[in-house]
Amino acid sequence: MKFETVTEFTDYLYHLPKLHEKSDLRYVKRILAELGHPEREVKCCHITGTNGKGSTAYYLSNLLQKAGQRTGLFVSPFIVSFNERIQLNGQPISDQELLAIANQVEDKIAEIQKTEPDFSLVTFEYEVAMAFLYFAKQKCDYAVIEVGIGAEHDKTNVITPAVSLITTIGLDHEQIIGPTLADIAREKSGIIKKQVPAVLGDIPESVKGIVEDKLEKEDSQGYWLGKDFSVMEKDQQTEISLPQKYLLPAMPEAEGKDAAMALKAFSCLGLTLASGDAEAAITETTVPGRYQKLGEAPMLLLDGAHNVQAGEKLLRYADQLAGQRGGQVLVLTAMMKDKDLSDFLSLFQAKNLLLTSLPYPRAAKQADFPAWAQEKFPYEADLKLALDQQLQQAKKNDIVLVTGSFYLVSAVLQLVKKNRQTK
Repeated sequence: MKFETVTEFTDYLYHLPKLHEKSDLRYVKRILAELGHPEREVKCCHITGTNGKGSTAYYLSNLLQKAGQRTGLFVSPFIVSFNERIQLNGQPISDQELLAIANQVEDKIAEIQKTEPDFSLVTFEYEVAMAFLYFAKQKCDYAVIEVGIGAEHDKTNVITPAVSLITTIGLDHEQIIGPTLADIAREKSGIIKKQVPAVLGDIPESVKGIVEDKLEKEDSQGYWLGKDFSVMEKDQQTEISLPQKYLLPAMPEAEGKDAAMALKAFSCLGLTLASGDAEAAITETTVPGRYQKLGEAPMLLLDGAHNVQAGEKLLRYADQLAGQRGGQVLVLTAMMKDKDLSDFLSLFQAKNLLLTSLPYPRAAKQADFPAWAQEKFPYEADLKLALDQQLQQAKKNDIVLVTGSFYLVSAVLQLVKKNRQTK
C-alpha cells in the first residue's frame, strides 16, 4: 500500500485498532527496531500528567527553540489538522513529509509481516513510530514527547529521556490505568528512569510516597513544585522562582504551573538562556485549545478540559476573568461518553450551560448525560445552533466558555473560522 493523500492516510490510521489484547510495548519496540531505532538518535524530554502536559510541552518546546535547539514536538490531540501532532521548530509537519514517513513505516510493517504475519500496529503506535522517525531524519537536538495515556505502558515509553516530567496526578482514564489514584500514580511514575532528573508538579499528598519510592529505586533526582521551585501571583504578574526569578504577565493558575514545570525542566538540561529570552519564550507561546481566547464582545474562552481537576481550575479562571469584565460566564459543553460526565457537569450547576453533541461515535448524545443533567440543562444536538444560541444570549462583557472535550474545541474553532471567511 502507498498513501497518496493525507486524508487517505488518516482514514486508514483511524480504522486501525486502538488497543492490542495485551498492553505492552513489544509491537512499538519491534517497528522501531526495524526502522533502525530512531528514538535513540534524539535527546528527549518526556512528559506525562493527568492535566497540563500539552501546555508544558509547548512551553518547553519554545524554550528549547529560543536556546537555538532544533526541536521536535509530539503532542495530542490535534485541534485543526493531524499534522499538528508532529512538529519541527513550532511548525506542523508538511503533508509531503507526513506521507513520506507514513509510507516508510508501512513498508517496514510489510517487511515484518513476511515472517510475522500477525504483526500489526494500533493507531497510537503508528503515530509514535512516525514521530521518532521524523525527528531522527530532521536531526533534532531535542524532541519534546507527550505521552498518550499513563506512562509506564504508554507507547512513547521506549526512551531514556534527558528529563522526565509529571505535571499532575488526578482521576482520568480510570478504566485504563486506574481505578484508584494510587494505581494512576504508579502508572505515571513509570516515566521516571534511572538517574534521569524528574520534575514533579501537582502531586496529591496521598500518592507522593509512590513517586518518592520510584525516584529512590531509580536513583533519580526529583524537583518538586512548591519545594524546589515555585509559582505565585505578585502585583498582577506571575512570578516563577527556580530559584532564579522569572516575571511573566498574569497567567491562569494552571498555565503558570505548566510554565514553571517547563522552565525547571529546561534548567535540568544544562542549556543557558537569558531570563528575558526565557520569559519571551513563555509569553510568545500559544497552546491550541488551552485557555484560548477569541473575540471580545462577548469573549469566547475555549479549553479542552474534560475532568474535574482541570474543570475546577478553568472555571475559577473564567469566573475571575468575567468579574474583571463586569460580566457572567455562559457555558457550552459536549463530552465523550466514556468520561466522568456527572462529576464534571456538577461543577457548572450554577451556570447558564447548554449541552450539545458532536458527530463522533464516542460523543455523548442527550440520553448519555446523567438524568439530573438532562433535567437541569437544555440540550441542542446541532453544534452550530448551540453556539449561536449561547453567543446571542451573552451580553458584550460576558464570556462564553466552550469546554468538555478537545473535539468540541476543534469543531468550534472551525465554525468560527468558517464564519469569518463568509463575512
